[in-house]
Formats: sequence, C-alpha cells, structure tokens
Amino acid sequence: MTKKEIENRISELKSDYMRIQADLEKLDSVGGNTANAERQLADMEQELASLNEQLDELEA
Repeated sequence: MTKKEIENRISELKSDYMRIQADLEKLDSVGGNTANAERQLADMEQELASLNEQLDELEA
C-alpha cells in the first residue's frame, strides 16, 4: 500500500468509527444489543493500529 492509500483508509476508518460509535450510544440508551457494534469498533481499532504502524514504517 502506498502512503496515500494508507492515509485514505485511515480517514475512512475514522469516519466509520465515529458513525458506529454514535450508533452504539443510541443502542445503549434504549437497551439494545451492543455486542456487534462493540466488535466492529474493536476490529477497526486493530486495523487503525496496523495502518498507523505501516505509515510509521514508510515515513522512517
């Protein structure tokens, strides 16, 4: 992946993360099942960490 592709993917993930986090808060406030949203956020956090490591390696 190029630096630009990594940066674009990070931006997409951040946007999706904020959306899912808002959905999670709504589900939690009405007593809904939050397990799926929590799993998605955890997966996104792992991908973001990996992408940030790749970005750091490219910039070194």
